[in-house]
Amino acid sequence: MKFGVIVFPGSNCDRDMINALQDDLKQEVVTLWHKDNDLSMFTKDDCIVLPGGFSYGDYLRCGALARFSPLMEEVIKFANSGGKVLGVCNGFQILCESGLLPGALLLNDHQKFVCKNVYIKSETDSNRIGKNVGNKVLMIPVAHGEGRYTADAATLEKITKNNQVVFRYCDENGQVHIDSNPNGATNNIAGICNEGRNVFGMMPHPERACSDALHNIDGRAILEALTYMN
Repeated sequence: MKFGVIVFPGSNCDRDMINALQDDLKQEVVTLWHKDNDLSMFTKDDCIVLPGGFSYGDYLRCGALARFSPLMEEVIKFANSGGKVLGVCNGFQILCESGLLPGALLLNDHQKFVCKNVYIKSETDSNRIGKNVGNKVLMIPVAHGEGRYTADAATLEKITKNNQVVFRYCDENGQVHIDSNPNGATNNIAGICNEGRNVFGMMPHPERACSDALHNIDGRAILEALTYMN
């Protein structure tokens, strides 16, 4: 299989993601420009990644302009046909703006950019990432100003009942509490998936926790889950 990493104007985590996938996980990686319009080289066993950064300078809402990049129409078709898609940080915002994931990411409740290690835990093993992570509490960095996940009451009820919440913020012992929530996200939600469990979005950066040189490889369990064939 192979990974396609999309680069938008303003992306700044694309190289981090490429290095993690290519150097740490030894995967084949293809760099994709946002104005491309062809994903025919990818099959549903492959994975398209929307990395973090500030696409289009985060003008309007974060991800609102990137959602209209030519390649996003192909990503939507790819996802709807069962292809795996991962959006990290700004990539998560773009997936929500494009309608591939429910809800939205708002300004952090403290109205400040946050950049630090946080702890997250898998909510369920009903998706490939949660199953691979298991019960382990992961330490993963966050770096965002608009990472507060929210959705209306009906959507929150639906994604909870349907086991679409992939990660929640917690403390190092796995306790989910508001004090371990870095941005005020509703119900401590750090990551979700779609109903088909092939599209994933999360605010923490697993690609920044894949290298032995950084003394943290907790992110590998997340990215490795996407390397397995369907």
